[in-house]
Amino acid sequence: MRRLRANKAAMGGLALVMMFALVAMFAPLLAPPTGNCARDLNVMSSRDVYSPVSRVFWKAVFSAPPSCYLVTRVSFSELPSPPRRAAPFGVSRGYDVYYGIVWGTRITLGLGVAICLINLLVGTVVGAVSGYYGGVVDLLIQRFIDVLFSFPGLVLTVVLVTILKPSLVTIVLAFTLTGWATYARIVRGDILRVRALEYVDAARALGARDARLIFRHVLPNAVASALTLVVLELGTVPLGVAALSFLGLGLPVGFADWGQLIGFARAWIQGPPGSPFGYWYITFFPAAAIVLYSLSWNLLGDGLRDAFDPRSR
Repeated sequence: MRRLRANKAAMGGLALVMMFALVAMFAPLLAPPTGNCARDLNVMSSRDVYSPVSRVFWKAVFSAPPSCYLVTRVSFSELPSPPRRAAPFGVSRGYDVYYGIVWGTRITLGLGVAICLINLLVGTVVGAVSGYYGGVVDLLIQRFIDVLFSFPGLVLTVVLVTILKPSLVTIVLAFTLTGWATYARIVRGDILRVRALEYVDAARALGARDARLIFRHVLPNAVASALTLVVLELGTVPLGVAALSFLGLGLPVGFADWGQLIGFARAWIQGPPGSPFGYWYITFFPAAAIVLYSLSWNLLGDGLRDAFDPRSR
């Protein structure tokens, strides 16, 4: 931890991660609910969510209904509108960009955590079984992983999402079906190293069963690399999700999705005649959110890798 705290870049990444986490948690306060979201929260005024002693506050913060993740539509005009008091980041295709970025932080963070945790769990179990037992079991598992690696990850994800139809569950399923193999390969390598150590032989000699050897003695000493990869993946998964949305394969139109906001801006990147950067705001703010979010996790992941890597001491 001392090495991590001494890494200024990692601390900067941690500060950004905490900022995004706070934005996600307090999205109802930063972008108050309106329309169907307010109706489903049973509030008469958006000011009702500001009182921490009310039930509405806690429901909005911890269990907001799906309608709250729909970007507020403030206009039916296709033309972008510049930033103003009612829409600080402007309006894109009639949708409030600020509302989409704030509530989109929840979707981005939730998808990233869910996908990475499932990948870690599946990859760790498969990698532990493959590395510990070796032989035919290891051979079959590794050849199957080689087949997965032979396909570009994003292309395989696009195919799966297209077949299964876009939705939150489909996106999580597609990214986990294509992402666990990396964790399995890393955990397998660490397991091969750890299982040959003397304390594992001692535990086996004392009568420890395979399950106890794997999950009590071997695995805890072989997952440091995988945990570091989780932090790095938390910064790259949103890029893949945004790419799907940009291609029209992400969440349904209207959901608070950063990639979808970038997709809305495609027709207006050039700007109006005589002002090539006249519509800069509809691209800049969603792109800045994606870049800062990915940068924060990558800085933190690099710091964790350097702090826990014995070769850097």
